[in-house]
Amino acid sequence: MSLKEIARNKCYGGYVIKYEHQSKELDCKMKFNVFLPKESTEKKVPAIYFLAGLTCSEDNFIQKAGAMREAAKHGLALIAADTSPRDVDIQGVSDSWDLGSGAGFYVDATEKKWAGHFRMYSYIVKELFAIVQEQLPIDSTRVSLMGHSMGGHGALTIFLKNQSQYKTASAFAPIAHPTQCHWGQNALGSYLGTDKESWKAYDTVELLKSVQKQPMNILVDVGTNDSFLKSELYIDELEKTTQELGYGKEWTIRYQDGYDHSYFFISTFIADHIEHHAKILKA
Repeated sequence: MSLKEIARNKCYGGYVIKYEHQSKELDCKMKFNVFLPKESTEKKVPAIYFLAGLTCSEDNFIQKAGAMREAAKHGLALIAADTSPRDVDIQGVSDSWDLGSGAGFYVDATEKKWAGHFRMYSYIVKELFAIVQEQLPIDSTRVSLMGHSMGGHGALTIFLKNQSQYKTASAFAPIAHPTQCHWGQNALGSYLGTDKESWKAYDTVELLKSVQKQPMNILVDVGTNDSFLKSELYIDELEKTTQELGYGKEWTIRYQDGYDHSYFFISTFIADHIEHHAKILKA
C-alpha cells in the first residue's frame, strides 16, 4: 500500500513528514508521523517507534516531547503511530475517552463489535513495520520501541513478544499490569471478552512470567507525583516481578521525584531514553 505525503517540515537538518495510507488490518485510513534525520538521504537509518497514550494521536509526541533534537544528534529516525483506528462505523466508538477512538490499547480485538477494525497490535507489528521497511529509508534490522502510558504498555508487551524484531524498548509511566487496573480491565474486557486468561497476552507483568528468558535492556521512568501511579500503572508490581525473575539488572526502573504523567515529564527525560536506544541500535 503506497504512502500519501500529507505534510513535510524541516527540523534539525532532517524532516518531519506526515503520511496517510489505507490500512488493511484496521480497514480505515491511518496517519503517522516520521522524523527522518539528515543521514537518511544517504543511507538507511535506525528507528524508534513511539506508541502514544490514551486520547492521543500521531501528533502528541512529535509536537510536545522535544524528541527530534535528540534523535538528530544520534542520526535516528522516529516513527509516531496513531493510537486507534479512525472514522470507523462502530456504535459508541467515540463515546468514551478510554475505549474506542484514541484507546486501541495495542491489542487485536476478538469481540465481534471491535474485531473488524481494532487490530492495533497487528497494525504496529506487521503492517506499519512492513510499510516502513518497504517505502522509507529505515534499517529494519535496527529498530526499537518507546511509549507512554497506554503506549508504554504497548511498547513493552510488543517487545516481549517480538524480541527478534525489536532491539530494545523503553517506557514512560507504562500501564504495566492492565489485567489488574480499571483502564486495562475496561479495554481488555471490551476488546477480548470475558476470558481473562486471554488478557495476559497483553500484560507486561504476566508476559514476563511466560516468555523465554533472554537478555534484555529496558528503561522505564515514572514520576512520583503521577496521579495514576498506584491506581493504574502498577509499576511496583513490574519492579517486583523483574526482581523475582532475575531481570533486576536488565530492567532499569526509575522513580523521578515530583514529576507527573504529562509531556512535561516526558520532555525532561526524553534525552535519556533516546540515548538508551541509540547505544543499542548503533552498537
